[in-house]
Amino acid sequence: MKTKRLLTLIITLICILFISACSGISVNRKANAVDNWSHIKQRGYVTVGVDDTFVPMDFRQKNGQLIGYDVDLANAVFKQYGINVSFQTIDWSMNTTELKNGTIDLIWNGFSKNPEREAKVSFSKTYLYTSQVLVSLKKNKINTIAAMKNKTLGVQTGSSGYNDVMKYPKVFKNHIKNQDPILYDSFTNAFIDLNAGRIQGLLIDSTYANYYISRQKHPENFTEIESPFPKEEFGVGMRKSDLTLHKKINYALEKLAKNGTLTKINHKWFGNKAESPLLQTKKD
Repeated sequence: MKTKRLLTLIITLICILFISACSGISVNRKANAVDNWSHIKQRGYVTVGVDDTFVPMDFRQKNGQLIGYDVDLANAVFKQYGINVSFQTIDWSMNTTELKNGTIDLIWNGFSKNPEREAKVSFSKTYLYTSQVLVSLKKNKINTIAAMKNKTLGVQTGSSGYNDVMKYPKVFKNHIKNQDPILYDSFTNAFIDLNAGRIQGLLIDSTYANYYISRQKHPENFTEIESPFPKEEFGVGMRKSDLTLHKKINYALEKLAKNGTLTKINHKWFGNKAESPLLQTKKD
């Protein structure tokens, strides 16, 4: 009798787990297949996935508060619609998976456009240009890309820099030590290793590099070399089914460019170094 009850209990638990799994799959499929604007508007907030170590786009102060260029811009965009922004820290290498699964609504974190990503997500209009630069210490005497031969290169996992290293192997991959870069979860850890001498070069987004170096005690100790990789475009990543959300974000970005808000945010974080095609269009 006890065996029969135990068997019944096990079967019941299996059924509950199966139903829960199916329900989760159903929710994920729904989020990835429908226009979610009405749902977002109704609940009053949109969930944005970020890497909270990506200075100056999204990063945390000592008190834990999330600040940054993209934080300001996302808040300014959704303020126009009376919608709050909930920023959720994610594993950056899993960003498109998180989006597809419905755990986040947007990827807004210095998210560079490229064909691989465009096959998985829909992008907003480009709001900022950036490029990949090689950062090193002057004492390493690395003043050209070629000087990285047999040296150790660091890149962030899943970053545009990593994609460029793999896509254009003749630039770095074929010449660096072990013909593979050291991968980091965050640029913060990568800079720690650079300063400690564990890597000799760091391929990094110019926005992060400029911000980080300018705030060091001795910025003159660093060298920054332009890479030959194509200029990058930052856009907001979203599900391809979210057509209304796509239109709303683009409209809001254009409005911020026209009313001067985008210029203020650019200057706050980058001074005169920011380059935005939205502002170029405005001038034309």
